Amino acid sequence: MDLDVAQVRAFVRTAEELHFGRAAASLAVSQQALSKRIARLEYLLGTELFRRGGNGVRLTEAGRRFLPPARQTVAAADAAVAAAVGRERPLRVDVWGHLYAPMRTLAQVAGRAGELALGHGRDLPAVTTALLHGDIDAAFGRVHPPLRAGLEHRLIRLEPVDAVLSTGHPLAGEPSLRPDQLRDSVLWTPGALDRLDFLHRFADRFGIRNTAASVNLGLAHFLADVAREPRRFSLLPADVPLPEVPGLCSVPLVDPTPLYAWSLLWRPGSEHPGLDRLTAACAEEAGRSRWLEYDPTRDWLPEPPGSRFGTVAPA
Repeated sequence: MDLDVAQVRAFVRTAEELHFGRAAASLAVSQQALSKRIARLEYLLGTELFRRGGNGVRLTEAGRRFLPPARQTVAAADAAVAAAVGRERPLRVDVWGHLYAPMRTLAQVAGRAGELALGHGRDLPAVTTALLHGDIDAAFGRVHPPLRAGLEHRLIRLEPVDAVLSTGHPLAGEPSLRPDQLRDSVLWTPGALDRLDFLHRFADRFGIRNTAASVNLGLAHFLADVAREPRRFSLLPADVPLPEVPGLCSVPLVDPTPLYAWSLLWRPGSEHPGLDRLTAACAEEAGRSRWLEYDPTRDWLPEPPGSRFGTVAPA
């Protein structure tokens, strides 16, 4: 029995998304074309791979058995194409934490890491799933517990965080602020606080009792909501350029300065040479730009120093 790789790829992507529309969009095909590929595959195999119903899409028992070797088939086909054309495929790197602009850091090392194919992960759980499934080679963002087994990470950058306030906020005119001075303000978050590890830990550590969540529709929209309400504030890495939002200002945080930790995440055993180049380029830039400076008497990291997630590697 000969399998059509396009049909197998359609199955794999749908099995990961459990949503025909999202799977079709990720493959740049229509939902009708995706459904036809899966139907032909099911006909060839003589069994249903998905159950479709009012509760959504789910794998059948045959689909669950078929998924691991199907992933291997797709990966082998991609590797065969790359070998045949005599060209190394790009290193596939997803980023997450989009509001904090992770591309700023990758842009400083991309030229030394070879060709990168950059993607946009939804969050840490999504990118860890993609790594473990072999859909991407590496990911860049803030790593925090719990982290699934079978992955490794390296701390790349510690970035000071500022408070972003309305110019009408009572503390907006201060040259700097201690985090605990914001206790009576409202922490404005781009989503539910329990899904935003850094902001959640900041609120717990510095006694921020009042929080409110918005919908993440991009940085400008998010900060416009901050500017409209004098009691609100949020946090943003100091190097992120503020969009042109009237009535907005940023104030450095000190005593201590919160640090946002960016890390490179990958699955051990990757044979793509671009991963070693990217890791080396990040380490080189971290030393040149002093990205990993940390003073426990002056700075605050959510993870305890010396833990698996808070260890600061030497620059």
